[in-house]
Amino acid sequence: HCLAVRAVCQREIDCDRGNGYSWKITLLRNYWKSKVKQEWLNGKYSNISSQLSLPEKSMYPMDVDTWGEILEAELER
Repeated sequence: HCLAVRAVCQREIDCDRGNGYSWKITLLRNYWKSKVKQEWLNGKYSNISSQLSLPEKSMYPMDVDTWGEILEAELER
């Protein structure tokens, strides 16, 4: 699971590990973030007509660098 999460959230995982978090804590901190981030990166939410169209799990607290990655992916579509 950790490697799958790291494939999506490499910067976040490396930062947490560099800050001394165990793999267990790192996974708990980043699991849902990786799921939501992957859906955004895959374009699942590219053509949403309103916020009411978004599924409940479409948002998760993410930092500015993560949103930058998502914006770049949207601009490339």
